[in-house]
Amino acid sequence: MPRNKKKSSKGGQHAHVQPFSDEDASIETLSHCSSFSDTTSVPEEGGEVNEDTAQEDFQYKLKGFIDSTVDKSAKTRQGALDGLKTAMANRILYEFISERRMTISDSIERCLKKGKGEEQRAAASLACLLCIQLGSGIESEEVLKTLKPVFKNILADGSASVQARQAVATSLGLCTLVAEDDILDVFATMECFESLFSRSYAKGDGTFLSVNPQTSQLHTNALLSWALLLTICSGSQLQEVLRKHMPKLPGLLESEDVNMRIAAGETIALLFELARDMDADFEIDNYNDLCDKLSALATDCNKHRAKNDKRKQRSVFRDVLKAVEEGDFQVETIRFGTERMTIDSWVRKRTYDTFREFVGSGMNYHLQANEFIRDVFELGPPILVDSATMKAMKISRFERHLHNSAAFKARTKARSKFRDKRVDVGEF
Repeated sequence: MPRNKKKSSKGGQHAHVQPFSDEDASIETLSHCSSFSDTTSVPEEGGEVNEDTAQEDFQYKLKGFIDSTVDKSAKTRQGALDGLKTAMANRILYEFISERRMTISDSIERCLKKGKGEEQRAAASLACLLCIQLGSGIESEEVLKTLKPVFKNILADGSASVQARQAVATSLGLCTLVAEDDILDVFATMECFESLFSRSYAKGDGTFLSVNPQTSQLHTNALLSWALLLTICSGSQLQEVLRKHMPKLPGLLESEDVNMRIAAGETIALLFELARDMDADFEIDNYNDLCDKLSALATDCNKHRAKNDKRKQRSVFRDVLKAVEEGDFQVETIRFGTERMTIDSWVRKRTYDTFREFVGSGMNYHLQANEFIRDVFELGPPILVDSATMKAMKISRFERHLHNSAAFKARTKARSKFRDKRVDVGEF
């Protein structure tokens, strides 16, 4: 049952808006929880800070950022977008954002349409963080419905800023994963990405189109977003993808761009994993040639490549080669709070890497507290830990409230489970 929509409210106009700073990030004030059990003043270094006052100050600053996204100055708009991005990456702000969802969405749309380069990049990233905050449900679906046509227009516009197109290629992928409720629309978005990265495929005569580094990065971002959406494809769609793209993807391993080579390698590993989930004996034509290419990249000693590029490439392609030859995956453990999560597949790795790209250093916090992200990684509801354990761990006051507060009120919004809506819809 969808949440009742609340009237949008806006804070007063700020003449001088500063970016959201590290100091602000330490203000432990807002969460998706409707209240804290302890509302008394809590001693801090340098004196006592009343939590209610801190919360009001924090909200006041966020309202100022929202107001400043429509400022006449491009620099002010950029600072406001960056401030909102940092806040959303480091805190759960569901209640605050839900009340102002349409206002924020309209500001993002305006900045995407009328802004330039870096402003458009910031707006595209903010759209992703907005969807991550709202989770998988009607609210984020409405955000995507508003922004998807703008995203696709920018992607298709060869005269648009390449920085903006790069950002949109990444943001549209994650927004689609979070908010798209129609699998046919997912496929349509994947076709938009295909129209970009397929330009880096070998031509009929075996030669490659020469592209500059910026365009190559655009194609790389499109490929990675396409790979992300592969993780929610139906079996029938995956079979069509394998038929159409598996013969051509290995050609991207010859790209001059190390990021494209790595993206292609990881996408190939992901496709092999998904294909073998359907058919354990899955193989492709020219399998031996592919393994030879992967082996060469895993031991690359080309003197013309930068040392860091070679080191990064060799590490990735050792894992890709194991995936293709042995169906193996290099397991990684992520620790956060009192919990741990295992990255044990290419599907989970692609998903985790994409969220981390937007949330950054706040990823562990979101893994602990963001119900949507916990749904994605099947972590269950946030874990409550007794106060003695928390005290022994010496964690922050905000986290103690998060774990110990008996006054938490369950969200009334019933969201569809992330994976339940991604069903196999049969042949097309």
